[in-house]
Amino acid sequence: MLARERQRRLLGAMADAGIEHVVLYGNAWQGDYLRYATNFGILEGHGIAVLSCDGAIELFLDSATEAERAESEAPENKINFAADIARAVAARLDRAANRRLAAAPRRFLPSWLADNARGFVLEDATALLDRLLLHKLPAEIAALRRAAQMADDAYAVFREAVRPGRRQYEIVADIEAYLRRQGCPDNFMIIGSGGTDVLGMTPPSERRILPGDLVTTELTPAVEGYFAQICRTLVVGRATAAQRRAFDVFREALAAGIAAVRPGATAADVARAENDVFRKYGLGDYTTSKWTRVRGHGLGLFCDSKPHLLEDVDTPLTPGMALIVHPNTYHPEVGYIVLGDAVVVTQKGAEVLCRTPRELFEVAA
Repeated sequence: MLARERQRRLLGAMADAGIEHVVLYGNAWQGDYLRYATNFGILEGHGIAVLSCDGAIELFLDSATEAERAESEAPENKINFAADIARAVAARLDRAANRRLAAAPRRFLPSWLADNARGFVLEDATALLDRLLLHKLPAEIAALRRAAQMADDAYAVFREAVRPGRRQYEIVADIEAYLRRQGCPDNFMIIGSGGTDVLGMTPPSERRILPGDLVTTELTPAVEGYFAQICRTLVVGRATAAQRRAFDVFREALAAGIAAVRPGATAADVARAENDVFRKYGLGDYTTSKWTRVRGHGLGLFCDSKPHLLEDVDTPLTPGMALIVHPNTYHPEVGYIVLGDAVVVTQKGAEVLCRTPRELFEVAA
């Protein structure tokens, strides 16, 4: 079972570091550290787990609904409901105050709990957990492959769902319904539609799709908690010459970024390879933080994991890491365009997980 493999790996890392108890925090937005040990995907509120070196796990949740769900979905953990989980966890840690304790991500813990005035000291184990989250087990890669297939299938549904007159939220609802029918419990998705007035993607709005729109999406379903992402752009009607020219730049940038993914390269190398294509066409301004956040990022138990693909991030790439490479940004002639594929770093370079063609798709107007 994948959860047991992760736990054995974490316990081994704790033993190597001399850590006897690790405290893991998660919330509804980012629950990867918590899920790595507990195999519980938190949906609301806050959660803190205490993993002991003997493998025992206590999970503290401040939502009664989540505590009830955890009892059935993660029965291997000892579940504790507490309105104030910081103090409940502190009472648990007081009993281990003479042991070596650490937390991840320590910076996210309630400040009261992490305060050195407590009767125990929580070292920072974030880097330790990050290494485990970054470098996937073979079973984790297998889950990512299945999630990427689901993303491809869902994008085919997306293309069918986009029609003039439909509202953004109706399209996204179709995708959510499809994914739930496929047994996918979680999907991070944003969307954009329009022309040069569109500067990015957002959660779905009431805006209706119009002929001539560029319609973009970042679609990120999860399998066994592992997120794989695909980014694509389509046109409602026939693409204009300007839209095709612009899209060709993004296609070239994506190919350059993926070609840069190899052991020994860094996140910065991938971002630079993408950005250099834009600079070649006089579009360097649109690679800056004014127009775009990242040129890709890690994938795994969180949909926006480390490392971020930016020219100042020197994280080395090693086999077993999973990324989305996406040169998503604004183009001054046509508006915001997205194009991205999930990849896994291998000994030979990048294994591309997405199979959807890198085309500027057209749908009937």
